[in-house]
Amino acid sequence: MVGKPQHITIAFDVMGSDHGPLEVVRGAAQLSLESPHIHALLVGDRPVIDEALASIKHNGERISVHHAGDFVGMDEKPGEALARKPESSVAVAARLVAEGEAHALVSAGNTGAGVLACKRHFQLIPGVRRAALATVYPTRGVRGAKQDPFSLILDVGATVEATAEDLVAFAVMGSAYARIISRNERPKVALLSNGVEPQKGPPRVVEAHQRLSQMSGLNFTGNVEGIDIPRGTVDVIVTDGFVGNVCLKMLEGVHDTVMELAQYAYKESLRWRAGLAMLSSGIERLKDITDWEQYGGAPILGFDRIFIKAHGRSKARAIANAGKVAAKAVANELGTAIQEGLAK
Repeated sequence: MVGKPQHITIAFDVMGSDHGPLEVVRGAAQLSLESPHIHALLVGDRPVIDEALASIKHNGERISVHHAGDFVGMDEKPGEALARKPESSVAVAARLVAEGEAHALVSAGNTGAGVLACKRHFQLIPGVRRAALATVYPTRGVRGAKQDPFSLILDVGATVEATAEDLVAFAVMGSAYARIISRNERPKVALLSNGVEPQKGPPRVVEAHQRLSQMSGLNFTGNVEGIDIPRGTVDVIVTDGFVGNVCLKMLEGVHDTVMELAQYAYKESLRWRAGLAMLSSGIERLKDITDWEQYGGAPILGFDRIFIKAHGRSKARAIANAGKVAAKAVANELGTAIQEGLAK
């Protein structure tokens, strides 16, 4: 494991996001002005990056550039793209982290390419067979010292078929992440199943339940059902990547539908417009506490290096916050915490 550094370097994959290089550079520039302990290593097309930096206020002592002349597009197949483009920005950034030139990687580009680049250059933590993609989502309840309204769910796509052993590892990794990032000293962890009884669910879930119940260092509360996801009854929900991805897309779809219905009602009814106006302060507060951009991105857990996957639509604020989350994970030695949890 990498020791705890005083100054933390974050490698940013500048190319490949939905908004192009400019927003990533803006985010890194913002970070350079706000966080004196973080150095941003911008990986991508140097002329493009230099041109962007020339027009943006930043601290030049906290930003450096490493040239990578190619990138993986959002619509490209990860394996094929990385084979054709070994010097793509995400591959070069992952290699720089693996070689110790940076402590963590942030990318808003192609998710599959980012995960595959990490698999090729990083090592799995001892005791972890497969990495997991985790994501936060808004809930009714709040948790931890930050009064965080978000819970964590993993895996949401990195490991489609997970064994009982994998689910146990996901639980340990998710607990460590919630403890460090949300400052939640004893996060509640549960398995997602079709019933709260220990015997409910497929064999791998039942077996994982048995194993987790015997782990004294983990605050395992048993099974939860789909209805518990938005309620926020637990802090970390564990499932395989197939089910987790379906849940994630469902949550995104519900959010979009509610927003569309509100817009329709606003246009169609004077009473609705009056009602929404009266609720405006409450709606703004809700938008504030459920603003995913303040959380920056989703962690890929299980590797010996930190990778934060920012949303493809991320703008500068989200990129800067992804860098802060990555630095926090490095500073608090997330990998060591996961390894110690698995050893127990």
